[in-house]
Amino acid sequence: MKQSRLRKKMTQQQVADQCQISKSMLSKIENGQTASAVATLSKISEVLDVPLSWLLDEKTEEDLVLQKKADRQSRLGDENDNLGYSYELLANRAYYSGIEPTIVHVTPKDSNRREEGYTHSQDEFIFILEGSIILFYDGEEYVMDRGDSAYFQGHKPHLFVPVDNEEARVLTLFIDRN
Repeated sequence: MKQSRLRKKMTQQQVADQCQISKSMLSKIENGQTASAVATLSKISEVLDVPLSWLLDEKTEEDLVLQKKADRQSRLGDENDNLGYSYELLANRAYYSGIEPTIVHVTPKDSNRREEGYTHSQDEFIFILEGSIILFYDGEEYVMDRGDSAYFQGHKPHLFVPVDNEEARVLTLFIDRN
């Protein structure tokens, strides 16, 4: 991330301002001292003009990316966003494919739950693998159960909340709009 920022000749403050995060938070993310929510990393990837997968996975691109479940790492979301997301990157996509597959773990969070939705430039496709969520999208509320799916524009505010405070797993594809 830092190398991409330096190549664009941007300061941490410039990137942080455009992403609406603190310079301190950006520094911690760059130095691996904290994990961040996918939406925050998505904004950083937009500002730096690099694929989101490059920020989530330091592996180089390959023609075939085969990832065994046992080798996949789960990463926690930003503890400061009070949401309770963690995510797994499913593949380091090629630069021009325009798709970012992840599994989002929507974990119970009794108090201090985030109220405002996330926004980002990519469209988003979700498929509920396990559990149930409430999808808050553009001011509306939708209950989604295992096997349900949705496709929506990421630039509109959206948020996943677990139903009955039970963890859910959501296959999420971030799709670049070209």
